[in-house]
Amino acid sequence: MKIQDRIFGMYAGESVTEYTLVNDSGMTVTCLNYGCVITKIIVPDRAGNFENVVLGFEGFDEYLQWSPYFGAVVGRVAGRIKGASFELDGKEYRLAANEAPTHLHGGEKGFSSVIWRTEKLEEDNAVGVKFFYHSLDGEEGYPGHLDTIVTYLLTNENELSMIFEGKTDQKTLVNLTNHSYFNLSGNLKRDCSEHKLQMDSDRFLELGPDFIPTGKMIDPTNTPFDFQRARRLKDGINSSHSQNELVGHGYDHPLIFTKKGENTIVLSDEESGRMLEVTTNQPCVVLYTSNQLEGPFSISGVPARNYLGVCLETQGLPDAIHHSAFPTVILNPEEVYYSTTKYRFFANK
Repeated sequence: MKIQDRIFGMYAGESVTEYTLVNDSGMTVTCLNYGCVITKIIVPDRAGNFENVVLGFEGFDEYLQWSPYFGAVVGRVAGRIKGASFELDGKEYRLAANEAPTHLHGGEKGFSSVIWRTEKLEEDNAVGVKFFYHSLDGEEGYPGHLDTIVTYLLTNENELSMIFEGKTDQKTLVNLTNHSYFNLSGNLKRDCSEHKLQMDSDRFLELGPDFIPTGKMIDPTNTPFDFQRARRLKDGINSSHSQNELVGHGYDHPLIFTKKGENTIVLSDEESGRMLEVTTNQPCVVLYTSNQLEGPFSISGVPARNYLGVCLETQGLPDAIHHSAFPTVILNPEEVYYSTTKYRFFANK
């Protein structure tokens, strides 16, 4: 196993470093110290062809100009916060309304648009990168100094582990996720509409017109949101269900896992044979089928278009601070925020 690094660009007078992790079977994961962005994950199909299975750009300037959070860690709080404000212990905090009037994915910069300090990891059966960021009290409107550590670790079992940790000196909100867009066809040969998805989820959150949860949890039985058995993503893309139509014909919804603890998602592409198993300790996954990806740019030579990637954003429930029935995303000074997600890639023969 090995880890390589090179300068990828410059940002605000600092070097952007690209790290490439390689395991003994040839799987590679490439990431940046800018936003902890994962730029490439290269894995084999059933015939042994190694291709990239995430959306990313070849140059750093493209990330600055076009990226819809490709591969980035988003925070302090993933998703939308209604009214770009919240109250803690009787005090109101006003956040950056970067999707006015809403706060989205941590604000104007957020964790996805800063340089993280890094440390290489080399273990007997794994290589990785540990990222460190100190978020100042008041950054994007959030209270408290927050020290965050993100760890990416690649093993010889074709597993990529992601560990998110945080400590604060003042009560604050934390809900981190990685915003990779997957496409298991390899090198964007096809869109994701034929991908199949299966997970143990018995409820999903209804969204309002602002794409923010209303607080209502819906039984997915007999709807395109039922993934207890594997179903194609096009079922939601082509659906006339009001929730699918609301978000631009597809999915942009939090799906709540049936159990607490470790939960499993399986994404598959029949034509290539590639499969992705995602396990997490988080209570939900936001399923996003890139319904708004059209734009005047290309992704590794492929023109941007809707449904070219699918996001599986494992996290706490969005806008939880405004819903007392949701698991809390409040972090107290005496606590440690801890979130873990593992991607395992394999091919179905």
